[in-house]
Amino acid sequence: MKDRSYQVYSGIDGIPRGSASDSITKGCLVLEGGAFRGVYTAGVLDAMMLNGINLQTVIGCSAGALNGINYVAGQIGRSGRINLGYRHDPRYIGARRLLWEGSLISFDFLLRQTDAFEPLDRQRFSDPDRRFAVVVTDCQTGEARYPERDKCGDIFKAVQASASMPYVSQMVDVDGIPCLDGGCACKVPYEWAFKQGFEKVVIVRTREPSFRKRSSNPAQRRLAEKVYQDYPEFAQILANSNEEYNRECDDMEVLARQGAAYMIAPSAPVRIQRLEGDMEKLGKLYWLGYHDAEGQIDQLKAYLEA
Repeated sequence: MKDRSYQVYSGIDGIPRGSASDSITKGCLVLEGGAFRGVYTAGVLDAMMLNGINLQTVIGCSAGALNGINYVAGQIGRSGRINLGYRHDPRYIGARRLLWEGSLISFDFLLRQTDAFEPLDRQRFSDPDRRFAVVVTDCQTGEARYPERDKCGDIFKAVQASASMPYVSQMVDVDGIPCLDGGCACKVPYEWAFKQGFEKVVIVRTREPSFRKRSSNPAQRRLAEKVYQDYPEFAQILANSNEEYNRECDDMEVLARQGAAYMIAPSAPVRIQRLEGDMEKLGKLYWLGYHDAEGQIDQLKAYLEA
C-alpha cells in the first residue's frame, strides 16, 4: 500500500481480515446501493461476519450487489480494502474508463483484476446452499428483474448491470436483455425477500432512516426522456425513481417498527459524493457501519432467533 503514487485510506491496515465461519443463518439480507456510500455496508457486513451472522440468502442493488459478492464468499474486509485502497487507482475509476469500457467505473477491475491481489473465494461464493441475487432494471420495460446466481447465464454480468449508473454507463446485456442500475426501478429490494417467503429479513441501508429524496423536477424528466427516447418505459421509471424510493423508505420504516424486518442504517447523516474521493471520509464511513452493526449484534441475533 505505502509504495503507491495515489492516495489510500490512512487506516487501511486496520481493516479486519479473515474468513467467515461456515455457519448458515436462516433469512435474507437486503443491501441498498449508493455507489461509495456502500463503504458503510462493507463495515456492517464485516461486523456481521466476525460475529457469525452469515445469512443464507443475499440480494443487493448496485454497490449492495458488489458488497454482497464478498459477503457470500465470506471474505472479511475484502470490500473495504478494495474501495479504501484502490479508489484512486486509474484502473478503477476515471474518464478513461468511460472511453474504454463505457462506464466511469471499471467492472473488469472490480470483478476480475482484483483477483490478482484480493483473490475471490469462488468456491464459497458458488456454494449451492447460499443464494445470491441482484436487482437490475430492464431498459425495454422499465421493470425490475432479479437475476440469481444459479438461474442466470452470468451473475457477474448481472452485478455489472446492477451497478451501471444511468447517463454515464452503457446498457449491459443480461441474458439477452439490455439493463442498467437496479436502483432505477428498485433501490432497496426488500419486497423480493418477502415474496420469496422469508420470515427473517435484514435490510442494510446506506442513508439515515429520515432521509428522503426531492421529487423529480420537469428538467430531470425531460432529460430522461431525451437521453432514453428509444426506451420510453425506462425513461418514465427513471424520472419517477425518487418518488418510488421515498415510498420504499416509508414502507421499510413501518416494517422495522413492526418487527417484520430488521433495519441497520447509518446512525449519522451520510454526506459523501457518489464517487467520493476523500479517503479519510470514506474510512470514517466504513467504521461507522462497522460500529453501528457491532453495537446491535445482540438485538440482531435476537431478531433472527425469535
